[in-house]
Amino acid sequence: MALKIYGVPRSRAIRTLWMAKELGLAYEHVPVPVGVEGSRSPAYLAINPNGHVPAIDDDGVVLWESLAINLYLAKKHGGPLAPANVAEDGQMTMWTLWAVTEAEPHCAAAMYNTLMLPEPERNPAAVAAALAALAAPLAVLDAALAKGGGFLVGGRFTVADLNLATVLFYLRGNPEALADKPAIRAWQAACFARPAAQAAMALRGD
Repeated sequence: MALKIYGVPRSRAIRTLWMAKELGLAYEHVPVPVGVEGSRSPAYLAINPNGHVPAIDDDGVVLWESLAINLYLAKKHGGPLAPANVAEDGQMTMWTLWAVTEAEPHCAAAMYNTLMLPEPERNPAAVAAALAALAAPLAVLDAALAKGGGFLVGGRFTVADLNLATVLFYLRGNPEALADKPAIRAWQAACFARPAAQAAMALRGD
């Protein structure tokens, strides 16, 4: 197969696995775990010297960073998930960068201190700070989804929705963050109800 996706499903690699399933792509999944035996091994560092997953090798095109990979795959393969014109391209890039800068750090802090760390190591103050920092960005997102008819760009599900939905997946242990955000809750439910999302999430074994 031309496309190889490196990383385990219980990592950011789930984002690219979902994207591949949305696009109906044939791919080889190379389950590289995080750590010395996987993402920090010499063999994998030759692919991604940062030591993070996922990475892809698409017939010789090697890319890192899950959300950038997804933008690339959407544009390469086209269809409704891809930008229809340069304006949509800009909007999809804008929302993807917004996900990284405005949402992901705080979503990750909340997740680690709610779900991931051993309970004695969790910091409730860090959760409170993360959710407070998310209040304004989530209000922006809720308003944009309401205005856009339930999607971010072009009135349809696109790579922008997929990228952002996988970032907000980190808030699954903090439903209080979305209690007063009906547009986000409806959008998130619609995103994860998609057959490709269901198929990808099944790989996690949750």
